[in-house]
Amino acid sequence: MLVIGLMSGTSLDGIDAALVEFEGEEPGRLRWQVRGFHTTPYSPEQRDQIHSAILDGGAAELCALHAGLGEWFAAAALELCRSAGVQPEHVDLVGSHGQTVWHEPPAAGRRGATLQLGCAATIAERTGIPVVSDFRARDVAAGGEGAPLVPWVDRVLFAAAGKRRVLQNIGGMANLTWLPPRGEPGPAIAFDTGPGNALIDAAVELASGGRERYDRDGARARRGRIQEELLAELLGHPFFRRTPPKSTGREVFGRPYVQALVDRLRPGHAQAWDDLVATLTALTARSIGRAYRAWVLPRGVEEVLVTGGGARNPVLRSMLQQEFAPASVLPGEALGLDPDAKEAVAFAALAWAHVRGFAGNVPEATGAAGERVLGSYTPGNRSRQSTVYSSQ
Repeated sequence: MLVIGLMSGTSLDGIDAALVEFEGEEPGRLRWQVRGFHTTPYSPEQRDQIHSAILDGGAAELCALHAGLGEWFAAAALELCRSAGVQPEHVDLVGSHGQTVWHEPPAAGRRGATLQLGCAATIAERTGIPVVSDFRARDVAAGGEGAPLVPWVDRVLFAAAGKRRVLQNIGGMANLTWLPPRGEPGPAIAFDTGPGNALIDAAVELASGGRERYDRDGARARRGRIQEELLAELLGHPFFRRTPPKSTGREVFGRPYVQALVDRLRPGHAQAWDDLVATLTALTARSIGRAYRAWVLPRGVEEVLVTGGGARNPVLRSMLQQEFAPASVLPGEALGLDPDAKEAVAFAALAWAHVRGFAGNVPEATGAAGERVLGSYTPGNRSRQSTVYSSQ
């Protein structure tokens, strides 16, 4: 089965599209190969539209963004087909995560809610390919956090024989998956650790008046001085004390969080801005380290693999080396694929699981009442629909 996975994360960099070939009928015997990968960066106007909808979008703005994202995702899927030399009619399925615009974890006496936009009908109409989308909603309806959803994929595709692994992803938010050795019993453990790049990116944008979108090569953090008193205050946020399962997003650790800091601290010169970036970089590293030591290290860890945009920040990477010692820290390439493709591959795999009828959530990670088949199916054309479902 040829499946396209589409992912647009909390960093709002663009749309990652991966073409994955799956062979096998059961997760334990699944063979897979990435046949192509392509990233379509968002234009400044597209990023502003998404930001605006997240921060204060009304019904009309959210509706327009839902349709627009569907067009952008469809275009990304077709561009992937062109770059991979594969005709769209030869692709069996698209798995589209969509763009998260709001994520509200469950709290005492209240169920959670999550909203990913990106019209699946538009993707199916433009490409002719069936689409599985809206993966998080079923887990949330079953009482779960709806996140993280990658642990099932991590275990099926990336568990290693004889090694206990941590897969640490640093996108806009940061999340980890602890995996037992391949073939051994016991649950995977996974949860969001807190902010990844989102706070750093927001501080850089404010510091540069919008000219810079992220801390390239960690240059600002390298020039800055960590403000330990401020860092201790930030680490006092109640999210870091919560016991897993837990998830978070830009609703908690986003641009308004940084704007409130800036309004209070009033950094008036370049060094003060760099100090803020350095402190927020340390917040990401230390919050990950705290979570690792509290809930992961006691289970045993031989190696840690770091993926996501944060893996390309050498200052953050150096901080993480200290937090993860004595475990070996490996680049994401050790997983056998371009680490930037990992989340797009994950949603291709979850789409494969949907049409095969396999549950794609891990209740121990999300807190859901049980295992659930994730996603909703939107047909492409009739011949391709019967091709996918006849293979169950």
